[in-house]
Amino acid sequence: MSKVYVFDHPLIQHKLTYIRDEKTGTKEFRELVEEVAMLMAYEVTRDLPLEEVSVKTPVATATSKVIAGKKLGIVPILRAGLGMVDGILKLIPAAKVGHIGLYRDPETLKPVEYYCKLPSDVEERDLIVTDPMLATGGSAAAAISFLKERGARSIKLMCLIASPEGIETVQKEHEDVDIYVAAIDERLNDHGYIVPGLGDAGDRLFGTK
Repeated sequence: MSKVYVFDHPLIQHKLTYIRDEKTGTKEFRELVEEVAMLMAYEVTRDLPLEEVSVKTPVATATSKVIAGKKLGIVPILRAGLGMVDGILKLIPAAKVGHIGLYRDPETLKPVEYYCKLPSDVEERDLIVTDPMLATGGSAAAAISFLKERGARSIKLMCLIASPEGIETVQKEHEDVDIYVAAIDERLNDHGYIVPGLGDAGDRLFGTK
């Protein structure tokens, strides 16, 4: 079974409160999502392997550490997942970025892929899939399945807020994918929104209705 990591860091929890607040405008909302994503990326990358190198300081030669050639990729689920990308890139500027877009078929209610563009060496990269809200879990689980079909072998899912139902769905379908969240909320309502949640992340990020 995959693991679920909930970040209780004071800075993350403080900023998440303002992200939830309905009075927070688009500009501030976008900035806060980016900042929380950056703080979360710090922990998501904690297990990256290191190797020792020699570097000459102005005083002497030092043995120091660098990341051991690990290739990283960020894959936002369109469109709301885009809001988390820049925050991660500030910490990992060399990461490649892919994109995956899904919509729900109104008749079958199953996710359908309408766009997918990934790094050519996706099978060699540790991928971080981003989506602010893990509600039913259907889109996230489908996106991970589409990535695996294209050869992805190492995937982590990073969300701001999750429902218990969404976590259960992803864990059931992808036992090898760890989930990183800033909060697990109470439940889903009849319309599939997380309660209390933050509303529609895409609309609040891009100022649409």
